[in-house]
Amino acid sequence: MAKEKTVERKKPIEPGSWRHTLHEMKMNQACYWMMLPFFALFTVFTVIPVVMSLPLGLTSFNLVQFPRYIGLQNFYSLFVNDDVFLIAVKNTLIFAIFTGPFSYVLSFILAWLINEMNPFLKVFFTFVFYAPSMTPSAFVIWQLVFSGDSYGYLNSVLLDLGIINTAKQWLTDVTYMMTVVIIVQLWTSMGAGFLALRAGFQGIDTALYEAGAIEGIQNRFQELFTITIPAMGPSLLFAAVLAISGAFTVGSVGAALCGMPSTAYAVHTVMNHAQDYGSIRYEMGYASAICFVLFAVMLICNQLIRRVLSKFTDN
Repeated sequence: MAKEKTVERKKPIEPGSWRHTLHEMKMNQACYWMMLPFFALFTVFTVIPVVMSLPLGLTSFNLVQFPRYIGLQNFYSLFVNDDVFLIAVKNTLIFAIFTGPFSYVLSFILAWLINEMNPFLKVFFTFVFYAPSMTPSAFVIWQLVFSGDSYGYLNSVLLDLGIINTAKQWLTDVTYMMTVVIIVQLWTSMGAGFLALRAGFQGIDTALYEAGAIEGIQNRFQELFTITIPAMGPSLLFAAVLAISGAFTVGSVGAALCGMPSTAYAVHTVMNHAQDYGSIRYEMGYASAICFVLFAVMLICNQLIRRVLSKFTDN
């Protein structure tokens, strides 16, 4: 009687293991080859500079001489001896509090409202709100609006209406500078996060709304909180990460409108401080220490946001 051959069964691959990851990469290797140029550029120009910021922050480096190790001296000077840095931290936190959550909520509300329109209006208003993030030259228009003479658009209107008697120095008076920059920053904040939320609304399965109607959902607000928001968790997380990154790295708007340094450092941010030491003074070790502190704070905030939104993103 012939012996029966025993068939060895392969051990199933557990999801989340290295074997599962390698198997998925092998199955989708064509996609990874297509993404390779982006990953290469991202590694060279983003990952490596971020990783190098800590070791460079422990040195004195002026781009001419070889870096000289000085330990934690840069970080000590940053928090103890650098008064301008403390002003920059305060200004950055103000920007982060106002522009981060506000731009995130505003992007969500606008994306939700646009999603209710017909196809032509969807495309039109998406372009209208996204365009400011692509046109840095538009700052020239805001300089005309907030010009400090009587020919500035805002001053001219307020003078004609009798609301003010003399032209206000919107871009040099510390009373107004922060408010002006926050307004312009919000105007330019409808970027990739806004598009991600638009895509999130577009990607929701309409069958969910039909099931919700059967279950007794009566209005659009119930629909929003019970179906829409839980169904677009990844888009919410992506937009939140971009909002945090944009809020903590503000600086270009203030520099473009109020100059760098601004009057009494009123809109001077941590990013401006890093640019000052890195691009103007060429103290690269000190600038790297500033960037590392900023990166650490952003990383902590991102982790907090991930925990808050985890109930919408975990499968």
